[in-house]
Amino acid sequence: MIKVNRMAITKSAKKALRQSQKRRIINVRKKEKIKNLIKEVRNLASQKKTEEAKKLLPQLYKILDKAAKTGLIKKNSADRKKSRLTKLISKSRQ
Repeated sequence: MIKVNRMAITKSAKKALRQSQKRRIINVRKKEKIKNLIKEVRNLASQKKTEEAKKLLPQLYKILDKAAKTGLIKKNSADRKKSRLTKLISKSRQ
């Protein structure tokens, strides 16, 4: 499939294009931050460092909730990620 770059013609279309490019950059950064935090929590849980992992949970919850609120990810996805990570940490303690 050939990807065709469309050039905006009207003034409003040009502005919309600029806005969407800025938003895309912001969204990609936020998603990367979420992925990195999840990875970090999983690594700490696998190394049985539950206290350090627990300290990261509020930060992760905050980011996931904000991402769900702004529509970056769906609410149920955020809730599922929070639930699974909390469960993982509690299991690694035993």
